Amino acid sequence: MVTFLVKEPIDKFITELQSSLLSAKFIKLTLSNYKGTEQHLQKVSVRPVDLKGGRRLMFQYRFDTRDVVKNFEFDDAVNETRKLLESGFRSGHLFTTANDVQLTVGKKNARLTTGKPSIPTTDASPHNREKKSLIDPNAFYLKALGIATDDGKIRSDQRDKWKQINKFVEILAGLIENSSLKNNENLRIVDMGSGKGYLTFALYDYLLRSRPKPKVQSPKSEDSSDLRPWTLDLGLAVTGIELRPNLVALCNDIAKAGGFDGLNFVEGTIADTELGDVDILIALHACDTATDDALYKGITANAAIIVAAPCCHKEIKKQMKPPELLASILKHPVMLERTAETITDGIRSMLLESKGYKTKMFEFVATEHTPKNNLLVATKLDQTKGASGLETQIDDIRTVFGISSQRLFSLIAGNRPSDEGDR
Repeated sequence: MVTFLVKEPIDKFITELQSSLLSAKFIKLTLSNYKGTEQHLQKVSVRPVDLKGGRRLMFQYRFDTRDVVKNFEFDDAVNETRKLLESGFRSGHLFTTANDVQLTVGKKNARLTTGKPSIPTTDASPHNREKKSLIDPNAFYLKALGIATDDGKIRSDQRDKWKQINKFVEILAGLIENSSLKNNENLRIVDMGSGKGYLTFALYDYLLRSRPKPKVQSPKSEDSSDLRPWTLDLGLAVTGIELRPNLVALCNDIAKAGGFDGLNFVEGTIADTELGDVDILIALHACDTATDDALYKGITANAAIIVAAPCCHKEIKKQMKPPELLASILKHPVMLERTAETITDGIRSMLLESKGYKTKMFEFVATEHTPKNNLLVATKLDQTKGASGLETQIDDIRTVFGISSQRLFSLIAGNRPSDEGDR
């Protein structure tokens, strides 16, 4: 039962919230110090998002091990805020361009204090500041994923991730611009092993803003597990494949909250996912032979572009028997590991070339930002060159280093290993 001494300050806080929304002075709202019965709930952050149907308030409920995101129209958002305050949150902080309003709720009474605005303006539009990257740091999903603060500043402990996001989008933008996909009105992209979706969201956001509208619209699937969630206005579909269900749920919540109709996330393994037609296949840091599974999926889907950041090169390292000439060099474990990485990715590159792709391997971002920084890029050629010479070279390399099996080689040859497990 909420007493009068508690209810009155809450009512005033709600009135301040309503006033800020009506006057377009609202910036953000945070609710914290939760003492209610909802297990593991810690904090709720509220920020505005602009959707096709108009402006909404996005509520991000932070639990111990997961986040949940929901959108509300203004009236419903006000009711939800009151409900949360009356059911266990002891602290509310409303930020507006006019002032900051702080609500502190005790067991028997509550206190409301008003101060000068700590965030004096809501004008964080990228049109009103110097454009330094392809991605707007004020994008809602960067805030929801913890990359940016509520006022659109990159968090100090996320600067490496921010550099990686921008570099990734820059690379993909260049690849598309110089490929057969440049003028495609419908674009189908799959990110295998999407994780928390930082790069997936950023790529979708960039393409959504930069690509022309298609002349022929494609229907959007109603099935949330469908890998073809075409947008009605841009013919753009991006799907993230991720094994962890909590990350799939979080990313789908954020995509829905932001009105990203053509972006969805599906629970599954790389090896077991059936793709159908794909224009671009992405697999960043898929562990060990999961990278081979992803590359094979891209080849069989006839993807125009395949992008992989290989990780954990264990398969060949366990098999390698250094030739006598290199035995004294490769007796050092660190040298053997580096050589195994080089040979693994070199064979992958040659196998892609044997299937009609032009390949490049280069540094993704500097090593001080991430230790696994090589990017393997394959672009489909119009004409396939003969593969016999490459196959002979691969056989010679395998013989020299005593390599009995390599997963991508086996998959292409139709000799799929039986102990594939979950990837």
